[in-house]
Formats: sequence, C-alpha cells, structure tokens
Amino acid sequence: MTDLSSIEWRKSKKQIAYPDALAEMEQRNAAIYIGEQPELIWLLEHPPLYTAGTSADPAELLSQEFPVYQTGRGGRHTYHGPGQRVGYVLLNLKKRQADVRNFVHALEDWVIRALLEFGIDARAVEGRVGIWCDTPNGEEAKIGAIGIRIRKWVTMHGFSVNIDPDLNHFNGIIPCGISEFPVTSLNQLGVAATMDDFDVALKKTAPDFLRAIEK
Repeated sequence: MTDLSSIEWRKSKKQIAYPDALAEMEQRNAAIYIGEQPELIWLLEHPPLYTAGTSADPAELLSQEFPVYQTGRGGRHTYHGPGQRVGYVLLNLKKRQADVRNFVHALEDWVIRALLEFGIDARAVEGRVGIWCDTPNGEEAKIGAIGIRIRKWVTMHGFSVNIDPDLNHFNGIIPCGISEFPVTSLNQLGVAATMDDFDVALKKTAPDFLRAIEK
C-alpha cells in the first residue's frame, strides 16, 4: 500500500477553476467509495481566489478583489492562486487507518518532508493550523496550508504550498484566522524551485505519507 501504483497521480498544467475542481472531487469521492474509480492525488494550480472553510469568520475576509468560494473542508479562509501548488488527496481510509487525526498529521509530515528536499526546515505547530518555517530574519512564517474533508471515510481537499505566488494576494484575508504571522514562499526564502521541482519532491516522499496511514 506504500507505492503509488494503485493511485492515479494527476498533474494539471492549466489553471483549474475552483468550482470545476470541487465538482471533480465530489464525483471522484463518490466513485472511490463504491470502487468504480481509483484513488487520486491531484496536483494543480487555481486562478486567484479565496475559499472559506466551515469555520470561516466573515470578518476575516478583508477584500473582495478575488472570487470567494464556500467549501466543505475544515478551516477558515485560504488563498489559492498561480505559483502555489495545490494538492487534492482523495484516498479511502477504510483501506487504511480510519483515523482523521492521523491522516492530518501524515499530510502535514508529507509536506514537511517535501520542503526538506529544498533545505527548508518546516514544521507543524500545536494549536496553529498550517505548515511553518523561519525566514532569514528569524521570523516565523506560514508556507503551507492544510484543509480536508472526509465523507464516508474517503478524503477530499488536502494541502497548498507557496512556491512563488504573489504574496500580496494574501492581504485580502486573515489566512486561517492567524494575523500575527506573515506568509512566505520558497522563492522568498531564496529557493529557486519550479513547480515541477516541488512535484518531484512530493512524489519522492509520497511513500512515507502512505506508510503513515497504513493499517
């Protein structure tokens, strides 16, 4: 179960509109549940937009510059846009550990391992949503977000990692409800990695992620 042979690994070269991605996830979630289609790890980019999770506070939406989409994932407001790698992870946890907390921790660790491939010592912080690292000036900053939904033990949504997005676009929200820390990206940290480079790191570290959620 730790190899990717039974999972569809999909990369979309063009930006995917959020409603289209959500519809695809809904359809695939149902098909995975009844065994009609394989599990899916989908890597993509969105055009600039904000999403509101189930705990989103309207007061944390500071701008209407980009479309805002309500979503069934957990969490608050998140930005997605060009230069950010979004990973949607649709796996059947009935075939693995039916443990939500373990799945979230494994997803965080997967992103952390991928970032380590570029020398970025990232971490999860207790009580603070997302993936965090230190900037060259010693400030803590958020480099990735995690948000999932599980329906009939089939996962949806997943993670996003800032490769080289326009960080000013985050100013339209209070990301995940946390205002006291900035956001950062691989590029801002001085790592000249492409989206394809990061995808290679994700694929290299995916077996560790799958191993962590095995029964």
